[in-house]
Amino acid sequence: MKIIIAGAGAVGFHLAELLAKENQDITLIDTDEEVLDHVSTHLDVMTILGDAASIHVLEDAKISNTDLFLAVTTSGSTNLLLAIMAKQRGARKTIARVNNPEYFEAQQKENFKKLGVDSLISPQLLAAQEIERLLQRGSFTDVFEFENGRISIVGFTLDTTCPLINKTIGEIDESNDFTFRGIALLRGHKTIIPRSSTKLIKGDHLYIAAIAESMDEVLNFVGKQLQPIKKVMIAGGTSLAFRTAELIQEKYSVSVMVKNKGRAKLFVENLNNTLVINADPSNVDILKEEGLEQMDAFIALTENDETNIVTSLMAEYMDVYKTIALVNNVNYTHISQNIGVDTIINKKLIAANNIFRFVRKGKVEAIASLHGVDAEVIEFEIHKKNRLLRNCINDLHLPSHAIIAGVIRGENSFIPNGEFMFEINDKVIVFALPEAIHQVEEIFK
Repeated sequence: MKIIIAGAGAVGFHLAELLAKENQDITLIDTDEEVLDHVSTHLDVMTILGDAASIHVLEDAKISNTDLFLAVTTSGSTNLLLAIMAKQRGARKTIARVNNPEYFEAQQKENFKKLGVDSLISPQLLAAQEIERLLQRGSFTDVFEFENGRISIVGFTLDTTCPLINKTIGEIDESNDFTFRGIALLRGHKTIIPRSSTKLIKGDHLYIAAIAESMDEVLNFVGKQLQPIKKVMIAGGTSLAFRTAELIQEKYSVSVMVKNKGRAKLFVENLNNTLVINADPSNVDILKEEGLEQMDAFIALTENDETNIVTSLMAEYMDVYKTIALVNNVNYTHISQNIGVDTIINKKLIAANNIFRFVRKGKVEAIASLHGVDAEVIEFEIHKKNRLLRNCINDLHLPSHAIIAGVIRGENSFIPNGEFMFEINDKVIVFALPEAIHQVEEIFK
């Protein structure tokens, strides 16, 4: 697939890095020569120095032969213009990065589509929505919902009180009527697709796929108690901190700590149900003074990864029930999980997941990445009659590094066994390690 990325900032670079690993034909356009030099020395992609709004630059990038055009500069209005121009010049699919929440209203999205912008993404909005989901299911470190929660994949760490320690995956499967299933295991830095004989040990991070009706059963099974979250403290004056507060302020008692006086004033003027505190969120003593110990959840969304990790650890130490930290450096992912941070989020990874469904073969509805796990969860739709409809799962010869997590059929959801047979229009959720992804794509394309 030929892909052009306009903008070599954090999101653009990360997308180029991920897509280059997929052996895609990538061209990266930016006006900053130093940034492109860095890209050239680290990634196997073509770079073009220039303004992507220039017709000549787009022609140099061979826009007429482009399968996917991604406009991910820091300017939303520029990205919209670039996507429209790219579509007019022959790009088959265009995606623009924007942050204005009004653009995501149904009528606005339809208007942009008519102009040539096929899809909009907002890393901030996607991250804020993920935080909201995590607060709703506070007992889990990760929550990924498919088809509005009809099937969810949830993650949790096996601590000393977890009754699953020393049990095998086979014993877990036998104890429920196929309403949930263990699909992935993170042990240290290694990702494992567990088999029936796999024995769970203390410190493992287990991911379970479950139908909506069985979530309470899952909680009881793993020994977790769902504690209602009422009081939430957000640390940081970032745009993500603002968007998160705006999204959750009607559901929770929210306080947000903002260091910059001007930013704090902006928060006060635009958040109508949030307590804004003008103070340094990296100062642990101030966090204590402002009532950290009384909080049910602490969300660290400053611009500094280290501050987010350290303050989250302090909140954990003070027995705050749920902690969430923004960690932009992917190298910190394993470290932060292993030292005790409850949940981490990464805006770049969330945005990349949203875009990757346009790259994968087959009719892909959604893609999710589990934090720290070197794998993808892909939702395919059975969109044509082929061997998928003629064989049960056992006869499809799925690669050993992939597992079917769940199936959604109309109003019904299933955690299928090996005898399950697909029907047309089924939504199939597959967990796959990198070495299995292309083989899975061929099966479902």
